Amino acid sequence: MKRLLLVMLVVTMVAAMLVGCAPKTPAPVDPGPGPTDPTPPPPPALKVGMVTDAGTIDDKSFNQGTWEGILKAAADFGLETRYLQPGGETTSFYLTEIGNLVDAGFNMIICPGFKFEEAIFEAQTLYPNTKFVILDGYPHSGDWAPAVGDNTVSIFFTEHEAGFLGGAAAAMHLKTGDVGFIGGMEIPAVQLFNWGFQQGVAYANANLGTSVTIKPENVIYQGTFYDVAAGQQLAATMYDRGVKAIFAAAGGVGVGVINEAKARASAGQEVWVVGVDVDQYSEGEYATGKSIILTSAMKGIGVAAYDMIADALADTFPGGEILTFSAENFGVGIPAENPNLDAAISAKVNELFEMMRDGTLVVSNEQGSLIK
Repeated sequence: MKRLLLVMLVVTMVAAMLVGCAPKTPAPVDPGPGPTDPTPPPPPALKVGMVTDAGTIDDKSFNQGTWEGILKAAADFGLETRYLQPGGETTSFYLTEIGNLVDAGFNMIICPGFKFEEAIFEAQTLYPNTKFVILDGYPHSGDWAPAVGDNTVSIFFTEHEAGFLGGAAAAMHLKTGDVGFIGGMEIPAVQLFNWGFQQGVAYANANLGTSVTIKPENVIYQGTFYDVAAGQQLAATMYDRGVKAIFAAAGGVGVGVINEAKARASAGQEVWVVGVDVDQYSEGEYATGKSIILTSAMKGIGVAAYDMIADALADTFPGGEILTFSAENFGVGIPAENPNLDAAISAKVNELFEMMRDGTLVVSNEQGSLIK
Protein backbone atom coordinates (compact mmCIF):
# COMPACT_ATOMS: atom_id res chain seq x y z
CA MET A 1 0.00 0.00 0.00
CA LYS A 2 2.84 2.42 0.85
CA ARG A 3 4.48 1.62 -2.48
CA LEU A 4 1.19 2.30 -4.32
CA LEU A 5 0.76 5.67 -2.59
CA LEU A 6 4.34 6.58 -3.47
CA VAL A 7 3.78 5.72 -7.16
CA MET A 8 0.60 7.79 -7.25
CA LEU A 9 2.38 10.77 -5.67
CA VAL A 10 5.19 10.60 -8.24
CA VAL A 11 2.68 10.39 -11.12
CA THR A 12 0.79 13.42 -9.76
CA MET A 13 3.99 15.49 -9.44
CA VAL A 14 5.12 14.61 -12.98
CA ALA A 15 1.69 15.58 -14.35
CA ALA A 16 1.83 18.89 -12.54
CA MET A 17 5.30 19.56 -13.94
CA LEU A 18 4.11 18.77 -17.46
CA VAL A 19 1.18 21.16 -17.09
CA GLY A 20 3.48 23.91 -15.78
CA CYS A 21 5.80 23.44 -18.77
CA ALA A 22 3.05 23.49 -21.40
CA PRO A 23 2.94 26.59 -23.65
CA LYS A 24 0.36 29.14 -22.49
CA THR A 25 -2.16 30.90 -24.78
CA PRO A 26 -1.58 34.67 -24.38
CA ALA A 27 -4.50 36.81 -23.17
CA PRO A 28 -6.02 39.01 -25.89
CA VAL A 29 -4.48 42.51 -25.96
CA ASP A 30 -6.23 45.67 -27.34
CA PRO A 31 -3.67 47.15 -29.74
CA GLY A 32 -5.39 50.57 -29.64
CA PRO A 33 -5.39 52.95 -32.57
CA GLY A 34 -1.74 52.37 -33.37
CA PRO A 35 -0.18 51.48 -36.70
CA THR A 36 -1.53 47.92 -36.48
CA ASP A 37 -5.14 49.24 -36.43
CA PRO A 38 -6.35 49.67 -40.03
CA THR A 39 -9.40 51.78 -39.06
CA PRO A 40 -8.64 54.37 -36.38
CA PRO A 41 -11.71 56.05 -34.91
CA PRO A 42 -12.84 59.24 -36.72
CA PRO A 43 -12.32 62.62 -35.05
CA PRO A 44 -15.26 64.10 -33.16
CA ALA A 45 -17.94 65.49 -35.48
CA LEU A 46 -18.18 69.26 -35.78
CA LYS A 47 -21.22 70.67 -34.02
CA VAL A 48 -21.84 74.37 -34.61
CA GLY A 49 -23.62 76.61 -32.15
CA MET A 50 -24.51 80.29 -32.12
CA VAL A 51 -25.37 82.72 -29.34
CA THR A 52 -27.55 85.58 -30.57
CA ASP A 53 -26.79 89.24 -30.03
CA ALA A 54 -29.48 91.78 -29.07
CA GLY A 55 -32.71 90.92 -30.84
CA THR A 56 -34.06 87.62 -32.07
CA ILE A 57 -32.89 85.04 -34.58
CA ASP A 58 -35.36 86.44 -37.13
CA ASP A 59 -34.25 90.08 -36.84
CA LYS A 60 -33.97 90.32 -40.66
CA SER A 61 -30.42 91.52 -40.09
CA PHE A 62 -27.25 90.49 -38.23
CA ASN A 63 -28.50 87.53 -36.19
CA GLN A 64 -30.57 86.12 -39.02
CA GLY A 65 -27.86 86.58 -41.63
CA THR A 66 -25.30 84.79 -39.49
CA TRP A 67 -27.68 81.94 -38.67
CA GLU A 68 -28.60 81.47 -42.33
CA GLY A 69 -24.92 81.03 -43.16
CA ILE A 70 -24.65 78.39 -40.43
CA LEU A 71 -27.75 76.60 -41.71
CA LYS A 72 -26.36 76.53 -45.25
CA ALA A 73 -23.17 74.94 -43.98
CA ALA A 74 -25.23 72.44 -41.96
CA ALA A 75 -27.16 71.47 -45.09
CA ASP A 76 -24.04 71.18 -47.24
CA PHE A 77 -21.92 69.28 -44.73
CA GLY A 78 -24.50 67.41 -42.64
CA LEU A 79 -23.81 69.18 -39.35
CA GLU A 80 -25.79 69.54 -36.14
CA THR A 81 -26.52 73.16 -35.23
CA ARG A 82 -28.22 75.06 -32.44
CA TYR A 83 -28.65 78.66 -31.38
CA LEU A 84 -29.33 80.04 -27.92
CA GLN A 85 -30.71 83.46 -27.02
CA PRO A 86 -29.23 84.90 -23.80
CA GLY A 87 -31.43 86.37 -21.11
CA GLY A 88 -29.48 89.63 -21.10
CA GLU A 89 -26.77 91.57 -22.89
CA THR A 90 -23.85 91.26 -20.48
CA THR A 91 -20.73 89.11 -20.48
CA SER A 92 -22.14 86.81 -17.80
CA PHE A 93 -25.28 86.09 -19.82
CA TYR A 94 -23.22 85.38 -22.93
CA LEU A 95 -20.82 83.11 -21.04
CA THR A 96 -23.74 81.15 -19.61
CA GLU A 97 -25.09 80.30 -23.06
CA ILE A 98 -21.62 79.59 -24.44
CA GLY A 99 -21.12 77.15 -21.55
CA ASN A 100 -24.49 75.55 -22.24
CA LEU A 101 -23.50 74.93 -25.85
CA VAL A 102 -20.12 73.48 -24.85
CA ASP A 103 -21.80 71.20 -22.30
CA ALA A 104 -24.11 69.98 -25.07
CA GLY A 105 -21.11 68.97 -27.18
CA PHE A 106 -20.92 71.94 -29.54
CA ASN A 107 -17.27 72.43 -30.42
CA MET A 108 -17.57 75.49 -32.67
CA ILE A 109 -19.45 78.59 -31.55
CA ILE A 110 -20.16 81.69 -33.65
CA CYS A 111 -21.08 84.96 -31.94
CA PRO A 112 -22.27 87.99 -33.94
CA GLY A 113 -21.50 91.39 -32.49
CA PHE A 114 -18.98 93.43 -30.52
CA LYS A 115 -20.82 92.77 -27.26
CA PHE A 116 -19.25 89.29 -27.19
CA GLU A 117 -15.69 90.61 -27.02
CA GLU A 118 -15.06 90.11 -23.30
CA ALA A 119 -17.10 86.89 -23.19
CA ILE A 120 -15.03 85.34 -25.98
CA PHE A 121 -11.84 86.53 -24.27
CA GLU A 122 -12.78 84.38 -21.27
CA ALA A 123 -14.36 81.51 -23.19
CA GLN A 124 -11.39 80.89 -25.48
CA THR A 125 -9.32 80.04 -22.38
CA LEU A 126 -12.06 78.20 -20.50
CA TYR A 127 -12.78 75.97 -23.49
CA PRO A 128 -9.50 75.48 -25.39
CA ASN A 129 -10.92 72.61 -27.46
CA THR A 130 -13.75 74.75 -28.80
CA LYS A 131 -13.38 76.95 -31.88
CA PHE A 132 -14.83 80.47 -31.64
CA VAL A 133 -15.74 83.01 -34.32
CA ILE A 134 -16.66 86.57 -33.37
CA LEU A 135 -18.10 88.91 -36.00
CA ASP A 136 -17.56 92.67 -35.73
CA GLY A 137 -15.30 92.41 -32.71
CA TYR A 138 -12.13 90.99 -31.18
CA PRO A 139 -11.54 89.37 -27.78
CA HIS A 140 -10.12 91.61 -25.06
CA SER A 141 -10.15 91.78 -21.28
CA GLY A 142 -11.77 95.19 -21.09
CA ASP A 143 -8.60 97.06 -21.99
CA TRP A 144 -9.34 97.05 -25.76
CA ALA A 145 -6.03 95.29 -26.46
CA PRO A 146 -6.72 92.51 -29.01
CA ALA A 147 -6.13 89.04 -27.54
CA VAL A 148 -7.23 86.55 -30.18
CA GLY A 149 -6.58 83.00 -28.99
CA ASP A 150 -5.34 80.19 -31.21
CA ASN A 151 -8.87 78.73 -31.15
CA THR A 152 -10.56 82.01 -32.12
CA VAL A 153 -11.02 84.02 -35.32
CA SER A 154 -12.08 87.67 -35.28
CA ILE A 155 -13.85 89.04 -38.39
CA PHE A 156 -14.54 92.62 -39.42
CA PHE A 157 -16.21 94.14 -42.48
CA THR A 158 -15.71 97.38 -44.39
CA GLU A 159 -19.18 98.76 -43.72
CA HIS A 160 -18.23 102.15 -45.14
CA GLU A 161 -17.77 100.56 -48.57
CA ALA A 162 -21.18 98.88 -48.42
CA GLY A 163 -22.80 102.09 -47.17
CA PHE A 164 -21.17 104.06 -49.99
CA LEU A 165 -22.71 101.80 -52.62
CA GLY A 166 -26.14 102.09 -50.97
CA GLY A 167 -25.85 105.88 -50.82
CA ALA A 168 -24.76 106.24 -54.43
CA ALA A 169 -27.55 103.93 -55.61
CA ALA A 170 -30.19 105.83 -53.60
CA ALA A 171 -28.98 109.21 -54.89
CA MET A 172 -28.99 108.04 -58.51
CA HIS A 173 -32.51 106.66 -58.15
CA LEU A 174 -33.98 109.71 -56.41
CA LYS A 175 -31.93 112.34 -58.28
CA THR A 176 -33.16 115.10 -55.92
CA GLY A 177 -34.60 115.47 -52.40
CA ASP A 178 -33.69 114.39 -48.89
CA VAL A 179 -32.49 111.07 -47.53
CA GLY A 180 -31.95 110.01 -43.92
CA PHE A 181 -30.10 107.52 -41.75
CA ILE A 182 -31.39 105.63 -38.71
CA GLY A 183 -28.83 103.60 -36.79
CA GLY A 184 -29.13 101.34 -33.78
CA MET A 185 -26.36 101.78 -31.24
CA GLU A 186 -23.68 104.33 -32.11
CA ILE A 187 -20.86 101.83 -32.44
CA PRO A 188 -18.08 101.66 -35.06
CA ALA A 189 -19.82 99.24 -37.43
CA VAL A 190 -22.99 101.35 -37.53
CA GLN A 191 -21.06 104.61 -37.75
CA LEU A 192 -19.12 103.26 -40.73
CA PHE A 193 -22.38 102.47 -42.52
CA ASN A 194 -23.51 106.05 -41.91
CA TRP A 195 -20.24 107.67 -43.02
CA GLY A 196 -20.04 105.54 -46.14
CA PHE A 197 -23.67 106.25 -47.02
CA GLN A 198 -23.09 110.00 -46.78
CA GLN A 199 -19.97 109.72 -48.93
CA GLY A 200 -21.88 107.74 -51.55
CA VAL A 201 -24.52 110.47 -51.76
CA ALA A 202 -21.81 113.17 -51.95
CA TYR A 203 -19.98 111.26 -54.70
CA ALA A 204 -23.15 110.98 -56.76
CA ASN A 205 -23.81 114.70 -56.33
CA ALA A 206 -20.28 115.59 -57.41
CA ASN A 207 -19.88 113.10 -60.25
CA LEU A 208 -23.18 111.63 -61.36
CA GLY A 209 -25.50 114.61 -61.74
CA THR A 210 -27.63 114.18 -58.62
CA SER A 211 -28.70 116.75 -56.03
CA VAL A 212 -29.59 114.81 -52.88
CA THR A 213 -29.22 116.18 -49.35
CA ILE A 214 -28.82 114.70 -45.87
CA LYS A 215 -29.84 117.13 -43.16
CA PRO A 216 -28.42 116.78 -39.62
CA GLU A 217 -31.88 116.20 -38.10
CA ASN A 218 -32.29 113.20 -40.41
CA VAL A 219 -29.27 111.32 -39.02
CA ILE A 220 -30.29 109.54 -35.82
CA TYR A 221 -28.98 106.71 -33.64
CA GLN A 222 -31.87 105.16 -31.72
CA GLY A 223 -29.61 103.51 -29.14
CA THR A 224 -30.74 99.87 -29.36
CA PHE A 225 -31.05 97.09 -31.92
CA TYR A 226 -34.41 95.78 -30.77
CA ASP A 227 -36.95 98.62 -30.33
CA VAL A 228 -39.20 98.07 -33.35
CA ALA A 229 -41.78 100.65 -32.23
CA ALA A 230 -39.12 103.33 -31.82
CA GLY A 231 -37.80 102.63 -35.30
CA GLN A 232 -41.26 103.01 -36.79
CA GLN A 233 -41.84 106.31 -35.00
CA LEU A 234 -38.48 107.72 -36.08
CA ALA A 235 -39.18 106.73 -39.66
CA ALA A 236 -42.64 108.32 -39.55
CA THR A 237 -41.13 111.60 -38.37
CA MET A 238 -38.53 111.59 -41.14
CA TYR A 239 -41.01 110.72 -43.87
CA ASP A 240 -43.31 113.47 -42.60
CA ARG A 241 -40.39 115.89 -43.02
CA GLY A 242 -40.17 114.95 -46.66
CA VAL A 243 -37.39 112.36 -46.56
CA LYS A 244 -37.71 110.05 -49.56
CA ALA A 245 -35.41 107.21 -48.50
CA ILE A 246 -33.96 106.03 -45.17
CA PHE A 247 -30.88 103.89 -44.73
CA ALA A 248 -31.69 101.79 -41.66
CA ALA A 249 -28.66 100.10 -40.06
CA ALA A 250 -30.40 99.15 -36.86
CA GLY A 251 -31.42 95.50 -36.51
CA GLY A 252 -34.89 95.28 -34.98
CA VAL A 253 -35.16 99.08 -35.01
CA GLY A 254 -34.74 98.81 -38.77
CA VAL A 255 -37.67 96.40 -38.89
CA GLY A 256 -39.78 99.27 -37.53
CA VAL A 257 -38.48 101.52 -40.31
CA ILE A 258 -39.45 98.90 -42.90
CA ASN A 259 -42.90 98.50 -41.33
CA GLU A 260 -43.56 102.24 -41.56
CA ALA A 261 -42.42 102.42 -45.16
CA LYS A 262 -44.61 99.45 -46.10
CA ALA A 263 -47.66 101.06 -44.48
CA ARG A 264 -47.09 104.29 -46.39
CA ALA A 265 -46.42 102.55 -49.68
CA SER A 266 -49.62 100.55 -49.24
CA ALA A 267 -51.44 103.89 -48.89
CA GLY A 268 -49.94 105.17 -52.13
CA GLN A 269 -46.97 107.20 -50.84
CA GLU A 270 -43.60 106.74 -52.54
CA VAL A 271 -41.02 106.10 -49.83
CA TRP A 272 -37.97 103.88 -49.78
CA VAL A 273 -35.64 102.05 -47.42
CA VAL A 274 -32.03 101.03 -48.02
CA GLY A 275 -31.65 97.71 -46.23
CA VAL A 276 -28.62 96.51 -44.29
CA ASP A 277 -26.43 93.46 -43.66
CA VAL A 278 -28.45 91.11 -45.89
CA ASP A 279 -30.70 91.48 -48.93
CA GLN A 280 -33.89 92.74 -47.28
CA TYR A 281 -35.98 92.99 -50.44
CA SER A 282 -38.39 90.23 -49.41
CA GLU A 283 -38.86 91.84 -45.98
CA GLY A 284 -40.03 95.02 -47.68
CA GLU A 285 -42.73 93.42 -49.81
CA TYR A 286 -46.12 95.04 -49.28
CA ALA A 287 -47.88 93.67 -52.38
CA THR A 288 -47.13 91.01 -54.97
CA GLY A 289 -43.94 92.00 -56.76
CA LYS A 290 -43.62 95.28 -54.85
CA SER A 291 -41.10 96.11 -52.14
CA ILE A 292 -40.01 99.33 -50.44
CA ILE A 293 -36.39 98.10 -50.30
CA LEU A 294 -34.51 100.10 -52.92
CA THR A 295 -31.32 98.09 -52.40
CA SER A 296 -29.34 96.77 -49.42
CA ALA A 297 -25.86 97.59 -48.10
CA MET A 298 -24.73 94.04 -47.47
CA LYS A 299 -22.04 92.46 -45.34
CA GLY A 300 -21.04 88.88 -46.02
CA ILE A 301 -21.92 87.74 -42.51
CA GLY A 302 -23.46 84.50 -43.69
CA VAL A 303 -20.55 83.91 -46.04
CA ALA A 304 -18.08 84.53 -43.22
CA ALA A 305 -19.84 82.04 -40.94
CA TYR A 306 -20.01 79.47 -43.73
CA ASP A 307 -16.36 79.92 -44.68
CA MET A 308 -15.13 79.49 -41.10
CA ILE A 309 -17.12 76.26 -40.75
CA ALA A 310 -15.71 74.97 -44.04
CA ASP A 311 -12.19 75.87 -42.88
CA ALA A 312 -12.72 74.03 -39.60
CA LEU A 313 -13.84 70.92 -41.47
CA ALA A 314 -10.80 71.16 -43.76
CA ASP A 315 -8.49 71.60 -40.76
CA THR A 316 -7.50 75.06 -42.02
CA PHE A 317 -9.29 77.12 -39.38
CA PRO A 318 -7.31 80.42 -39.17
CA GLY A 319 -7.18 80.55 -35.38
CA GLY A 320 -5.46 83.55 -33.84
CA GLU A 321 -6.16 85.82 -36.82
CA ILE A 322 -8.15 89.01 -37.35
CA LEU A 323 -9.72 88.94 -40.82
CA THR A 324 -11.32 91.74 -42.84
CA PHE A 325 -14.04 91.10 -45.41
CA SER A 326 -14.07 93.97 -47.92
CA ALA A 327 -14.96 94.81 -51.49
CA GLU A 328 -11.56 93.48 -52.52
CA ASN A 329 -12.49 89.95 -51.42
CA PHE A 330 -16.24 90.31 -52.11
CA GLY A 331 -17.01 90.63 -48.41
CA VAL A 332 -19.38 93.60 -48.87
CA GLY A 333 -21.62 94.90 -51.63
CA ILE A 334 -25.23 95.18 -52.74
CA PRO A 335 -27.50 92.37 -53.97
CA ALA A 336 -26.85 90.96 -57.43
CA GLU A 337 -30.48 91.67 -58.25
CA ASN A 338 -32.15 94.96 -57.30
CA PRO A 339 -35.64 95.00 -58.86
CA ASN A 340 -36.26 98.64 -57.88
CA LEU A 341 -33.09 99.95 -59.56
CA ASP A 342 -33.01 100.38 -63.32
CA ALA A 343 -30.30 98.69 -65.34
CA ALA A 344 -28.23 101.85 -65.82
CA ILE A 345 -28.02 102.50 -62.08
CA SER A 346 -27.14 98.89 -61.34
CA ALA A 347 -24.40 99.02 -63.96
CA LYS A 348 -22.95 102.22 -62.47
CA VAL A 349 -22.99 100.75 -58.94
CA ASN A 350 -21.19 97.66 -60.24
CA GLU A 351 -18.63 99.97 -61.85
CA LEU A 352 -18.08 101.74 -58.52
CA PHE A 353 -17.69 98.36 -56.83
CA GLU A 354 -14.99 97.34 -59.29
CA MET A 355 -13.24 100.67 -58.72
CA MET A 356 -13.15 99.84 -55.01
CA ARG A 357 -11.75 96.41 -55.73
CA ASP A 358 -8.88 97.68 -57.87
CA GLY A 359 -8.13 100.62 -55.56
CA THR A 360 -9.22 103.35 -57.96
CA LEU A 361 -11.92 104.41 -55.51
CA VAL A 362 -11.04 104.53 -51.81
CA VAL A 363 -13.86 105.24 -49.36
CA SER A 364 -12.74 106.88 -46.14
CA ASN A 365 -13.49 105.22 -42.80
CA GLU A 366 -13.43 108.56 -41.00
CA GLN A 367 -16.40 110.73 -40.13
CA GLY A 368 -16.69 113.83 -42.27
CA SER A 369 -14.13 112.64 -44.79
CA LEU A 370 -14.91 112.28 -48.46
CA ILE A 371 -13.43 110.15 -51.19
CA LYS A 372 -9.65 109.95 -51.38
